[in-house]
Amino acid sequence: MPKLWNETIDAHRAAVRKAVLETTAALVAEHGLTSVTMSRIAKDSGIGRATLYKYFPDVESILLAWHEQQISHHLDHLAAVRDRTDGAGARLEAVLRAFALISRVSRQHHDGDVAAFLHRDRQVNQAQQRLHGMVEDLLADGVQTGDVRDDIAPGELASYCLHALTAAGDLPSEAAVHRLVALTLTGVRPGGAGSSGSPRRTDATVHAQHHPGHHPGHGGHSARP
Repeated sequence: MPKLWNETIDAHRAAVRKAVLETTAALVAEHGLTSVTMSRIAKDSGIGRATLYKYFPDVESILLAWHEQQISHHLDHLAAVRDRTDGAGARLEAVLRAFALISRVSRQHHDGDVAAFLHRDRQVNQAQQRLHGMVEDLLADGVQTGDVRDDIAPGELASYCLHALTAAGDLPSEAAVHRLVALTLTGVRPGGAGSSGSPRRTDATVHAQHHPGHHPGHGGHSARP
């Protein structure tokens, strides 16, 4: 079969698949997961039922395929936001803000039943791991530049940020989302909530702790880090 013919068939299949995914997502958002049928999806997609069943066995499989596509798009978007922003602190803020806005929009488009169904998707766990790794790396970069506190491990701070900003899904406005992001960032910056505000431990400081006699005027007590 000629290459051009294969490319035409692949393009047609991709177009059909895209139409089915978008139609299903719209129908589920409007009517709920249990009210959507394969017949309705086929009709609104402009294809026959037999054709639809060649692509997907049921409504749930279509919705999962749509969800996996959305997850991929969201992760790509966050990576693009990261890559086009200069400075460790600015990159962290830009990615967290984008994530919070995505959380708000995503929550608004799903009712409780749909959200519970999608949460069981194995792709969710994989995406959460990738997202956590991305934020952890940004925080680690921020520690190196002094934009992020160094008294708590970046991995723990990443969990704090993501859990805090998931709450953006329940906020009434984008302005409220921006306030939540600002509050979350305050907690990870030097001098933030729970931080001692003390400078980083240096080799000289560690040496002073083990050799207090080398620093007259401290009464023989080790220096605080």
